[in-house]
Order: sequence, then structure tokens, then C-alpha cells
Amino acid sequence: MALVLKRTALFVVIVLTWAIVAAAIAQAAPRDVVAFSGFVPGTIVVRTNERHLYLVLDDYRALRFPVGVGREGKTWTGTARIEGKYVKPAWSPPEDIRRDNPNLPDVIAGGDKRNPMGDAALTMRGGDYAIHGTNNPRSIGGFVSYGCIRMFNHDIRELYRMVDVGTPVVVEQ
Repeated sequence: MALVLKRTALFVVIVLTWAIVAAAIAQAAPRDVVAFSGFVPGTIVVRTNERHLYLVLDDYRALRFPVGVGREGKTWTGTARIEGKYVKPAWSPPEDIRRDNPNLPDVIAGGDKRNPMGDAALTMRGGDYAIHGTNNPRSIGGFVSYGCIRMFNHDIRELYRMVDVGTPVVVEQ
């Protein structure tokens, strides 16, 4: 009986070890690297019609991330720079969002499941816009926001680590 228990325990340890290794490999899996040119390396390019964000790696390649973008009438184009980097930021709804959703609280604490900013935010244009995570991953790939760029939380954490304050951002149709 003791031999059966030892073998069972060994089997469980082996299976758990492989599961942990597989999870680590999945987390470290390379991003979607695509052909991309025309921008200075280090630039973030958002193509709203594609609903993709690109981090330019060099003269020929970029990392591509799926995003949610501004809904009709809420999109913007142009250039900006990353002005702030925040982990689990609190969120205070701007006036236009408050007008459409009058029952929202004045502030939703960072980390709260109702907070639409998700795990991290990169702010631009005086804090009016951000590239941020989301509490609604189903919104990624859609025209869903009031102008911000939404990313999966695991993607915004990765992008957050890769860029600095001052990083240029180009938003195109």
C-alpha cells in the first residue's frame, strides 16, 4: 500500500511540474511579430480600423496586439506621447461618460472589478486618453470605448514593461 501511495504522489508531482512548465512557456510565448515599416522603432501605432496596436521593434517589424477602440463618434487620430504610467489606477468617469451613465460613482478604486482601467494604464493628452487594460475582455476587438485604447490585461502589463514616459503614440484610422 505504501508503494502505491508513493507512486501516486510521484505521478502527481510530475503532472503538476509539467503543468507549471507548460503555463510558464505559454506566458513567455513570443508575441505576434509582424512585418511593419514607416515608423521610428519604439513608437506605438494604433490602427483603429484594424483594431490593433503595434509596438515598432525596428525598421521592418512590430509586435501586434488586439485592442478595443473608440466607438463611432468617439475615435480620435493624431499623435501623442505617453505622459504617465500607472499600475491598477483608480478611475474617475469623465463628464461625457457620466452624462451617459449618471449612476456611476465619482471614483472607482484601482483593482476593483468594476474599474474599466484594468491592470495598468499609459496616459496621454493630459490624461484625457489612455492605453489601458480592461475589466471586460470581450470588448477587445470592438469599437467600444470613449476614445481610449483597451487591451487584454496580460497585454497591457507586457506593453507597460516595454515602454517609457515619452514614448510616441500615433493613432490612425
